Amino acid sequence: MENKNLFSELYSLNVNDHVETKDGNGVSLSYLSWSWAWKVIKEKCPDANFKVREWDGKPYLFDENLGYMVQTEVTIGGETLSMHLPVMDSSNKAQKHFDYKYMTKKGEKVVKSATMFDINTAIMRCLVKNLAMFGLGLYIYEGEDLPMLSDEQVANMVEVAKSKTSIEDLKKWFLELSERDKHNEAIKSAVQKRKTELEAVAKSSEVKQKLTKTLFDDNK
Repeated sequence: MENKNLFSELYSLNVNDHVETKDGNGVSLSYLSWSWAWKVIKEKCPDANFKVREWDGKPYLFDENLGYMVQTEVTIGGETLSMHLPVMDSSNKAQKHFDYKYMTKKGEKVVKSATMFDINTAIMRCLVKNLAMFGLGLYIYEGEDLPMLSDEQVANMVEVAKSKTSIEDLKKWFLELSERDKHNEAIKSAVQKRKTELEAVAKSSEVKQKLTKTLFDDNK
């Protein structure tokens, strides 16, 4: 699969059922389950692999004043992209090698020193963010509730709408679409046009039936 088509396919996936949200320090951050994300990637791209960067044999970059940073690299279809992520506590504050305090409107808070568990958690979240660069769950970082449809997907749905042979089937299909799909202008337009066409066919059929009935009634 070409990387361009792969990006569109991954970006269009609705990942909301696998998102975990962490609220802290007045900021809400969303994280995609790393195990599910990697499962999806490997199913679609068996050649995909990732690497955790190391500094002097350690899976993190450390600065005494700034804290810890981790980095991953993901390679899919010959393309390699990297991503960095700071090691943060439950309040989304950067962790250091010692406890430190900061002030909020509710008073003084403490950021605990980082542990290897915190670093490992950051690495896996970094991997997920890295995968988003290839399209999977990228819309989460854009602040969107649902992924956008690709032009190809819209075109396919328009063709499906045109293929419906009864108003009942058309309505049923439209109701089964996600809210994202129902709000797409091209799809809504195609459904309305097909509905009008089917109504015209039904009306024409009714007229023929009435004419036929009248003809036979007159010949009695």
